[in-house]
Amino acid sequence: MQQAVKTPAGEHRLTLTEVLDWLIEDGMVDPDAAAQLKKERRYYRGVQHPLVSVAEQKWKSLAAPQRALTLEPLAEWLAKRVGMPYLHIDPLKIDFSAVTDVMSSAYATRFRILPVGIRAKEAVIATAEPFVREWEHELAVILKLEVRRVIANPADIERYQVEFYNLAKSVKGANKSATGASGLSSFEQLVELGSGNKQLDANDAHVVRVVDWLWQYAFEQRASDIHIEPRRDVGIVRFRIDGVLHQVYQIPTAVLNAMTSRIKILGRMDVVDKRRPQDGRVKTRTLDGQEVELRLSTLPTAFGEKLVMRIFDPDVLIRDFTELGFTREDHERWREMTERPNGVVLVTGPTGSGKTTTLYSTLKQLATAEVNVCTIEDPIEMVEPQFNQMQVQPAIEIGFADGLRALMRQDPDIIMVGEIRDLETAEMAVQAAPTGHLVLSTLHTNDAPSAVTRLLELGIAPYLLNATLNGVMAQRLLRTLCPHCKRKVELNRADDEAAWDTLVAPWKSKRPATMYAPVGCLECRMTGFQGRIGVYETLICTSEVKELVAAGADLARIRERGYKQGMKPLRISGAMKVAAGLTTIEEVLKVAPPARDLSAA
Repeated sequence: MQQAVKTPAGEHRLTLTEVLDWLIEDGMVDPDAAAQLKKERRYYRGVQHPLVSVAEQKWKSLAAPQRALTLEPLAEWLAKRVGMPYLHIDPLKIDFSAVTDVMSSAYATRFRILPVGIRAKEAVIATAEPFVREWEHELAVILKLEVRRVIANPADIERYQVEFYNLAKSVKGANKSATGASGLSSFEQLVELGSGNKQLDANDAHVVRVVDWLWQYAFEQRASDIHIEPRRDVGIVRFRIDGVLHQVYQIPTAVLNAMTSRIKILGRMDVVDKRRPQDGRVKTRTLDGQEVELRLSTLPTAFGEKLVMRIFDPDVLIRDFTELGFTREDHERWREMTERPNGVVLVTGPTGSGKTTTLYSTLKQLATAEVNVCTIEDPIEMVEPQFNQMQVQPAIEIGFADGLRALMRQDPDIIMVGEIRDLETAEMAVQAAPTGHLVLSTLHTNDAPSAVTRLLELGIAPYLLNATLNGVMAQRLLRTLCPHCKRKVELNRADDEAAWDTLVAPWKSKRPATMYAPVGCLECRMTGFQGRIGVYETLICTSEVKELVAAGADLARIRERGYKQGMKPLRISGAMKVAAGLTTIEEVLKVAPPARDLSAA
């Protein structure tokens, strides 16, 4: 492929004929197909960008690597063809409040350009028209900055011209409506003399637009959580994507307070009370009509109210166990515990490790027309019509133990307790099991055997635990490699060997011949990872394990017995995912605790 082309005399917009001739010259499209497209579109000059016309044909490049000629690869090709840098516009990396000050929306629309970066000495402007440069000198003189042009996807430029300017207008408009409300709820409140201290209305049209954008943007970016965080002088919005937080935008504090108030109104929370933590929930829809639930949680901080919204995807409930990361062996061991008519089954792991998703998916399969499924949660994570769900209400003294006591009088077959936190709840759970109920719950421990000793430490009698506990499953979530860009790597270096040995130690597990490494592409936002998958460690309470519990054995002996019975530690489960090409050694080492006390296993 040629790297540059001489600019024709005179400024002009790209033509379809020009682009197709270049594609033919570079051996990327069939000349006959190109000729047919020229003929079909000869009367559409200037209606749409030539790259859009080519992308609509859904052609595949004839040149290696024979990628589909969608807009992104076409824009990248054009950049190389005309000798300009290429940029994929990632909204998470652009301060659109700053860049929209560079030029007006009308100016950007007129020349089909978009400011994407502003630095001390230069302004970066995205364009899809390399031969339209009349604006460049004019802008450099006005801004007193060097202008650097980059080629970007024309559809993205058109879309973000609307989104960036509308959102910046809403934020600025909302900020003008608030005259001095910036210090509200802050420990360092500044009283502005002579100011009316007018608070911004949560139902102001600008605020409504910003909140709507925030949610739709989060859904688009596959965020699992939205953080709205007040700081001393500004508010921060961050998204958690695949377990990692990304800063999205800085918002004036007055606007942030109004956004928080609007979301609290929608979540039926007390808007006036900013001193106590509160919980709420909102149900909304994505642009494609899919229902999404958001669980809200506020927290008073030094600079105001912090709001976290956890996004629940309803599709989670219809995923099978293979999609959650269960191997066939994991699934068989889990079914052995959960398909018994009674007993206690525990899922353990830190916050955000997927415990609730596992329990909901299990309950969804167990909830047939013949059984009564009841839950007691704090709060209810996802509303499911097949379950009878009850929420803990500390304000009226209904805790887990009280709720479980009430549920026992509701003729349940299967009970889910959101979390075992104390002896009273643990006792109620284990006492419900012998009377013919299957009880599922969560616990916070590092691994599966630790859950057994934790219940004993809480004060559960060994004989009662042996009579009721079916088993324990520990789990973690690993980021999975992006299937679109991961690359195969040969393992032949000493440090590769050392990394694998660290992962599986002290187990002896054969190192795979090849593994995969992250690269980064547009599909994964250049992170190399897309989505997450679970790894599991399952301890089934067999007669041998119960003998150890009755004899007062320590954690190491219980763990050793579990390994002898086929329990795989979390790191070994992670190593299997590495060998399958789903993740990396570094990701497993970061998430899963090291295996211990295996000398006799």
